[in-house]
Amino acid sequence: MTEVSSLTGRLLVATPALADPNFDRAVVLLLDHDEQGSLGVVLNRPTPVGVGDVLLPWAPLAGAPGVVFQGGPVALDSALGLAVIPGEEGPLGWRRVHGAIGLVDLEAPPELLAPALGGLRIFAGYSGWGPGQLEEELGEGAWYVVESEPGDVSSPDPERLWRSVLRRQRGELAMVATYPDDPSLN
Repeated sequence: MTEVSSLTGRLLVATPALADPNFDRAVVLLLDHDEQGSLGVVLNRPTPVGVGDVLLPWAPLAGAPGVVFQGGPVALDSALGLAVIPGEEGPLGWRRVHGAIGLVDLEAPPELLAPALGGLRIFAGYSGWGPGQLEEELGEGAWYVVESEPGDVSSPDPERLWRSVLRRQRGELAMVATYPDDPSLN
């Protein structure tokens, strides 16, 4: 079996060639990646549903925009919470994924985590890949893999995240940020 180098904590940025409408110009934060498969959430798909409409106790802690994000096409009836907590130790109810980014236990009382939370974001569903599936897509050129920054999770302007993540890269990858939405109109 081929050893899989973990991409946990990195971003998958959809290439313009990716044809799946679920991931058109998507920026996915990988929360788990190993030989068993991969799991992540799309960071730039806000929905019109307010956090208070589905998880009222967490609404005051949600960063702007205070809406639920569609984390991916899998299990849309489930919710994941991500938050940035700087420092070495996080509070009970939070599990570090990478750097200052971690998963929030949405069953925990919000007041337990409130003093430490920064940039809480709620996701409905997630993006998932079976063993070897993501590596196959990477080999086909469907994704760019880049480093994440804590601010990516709580970007106040998620619709522009695809371009801003690409723009901060070096070389030719930064130029992809200028790729038109519909190149046939050029």
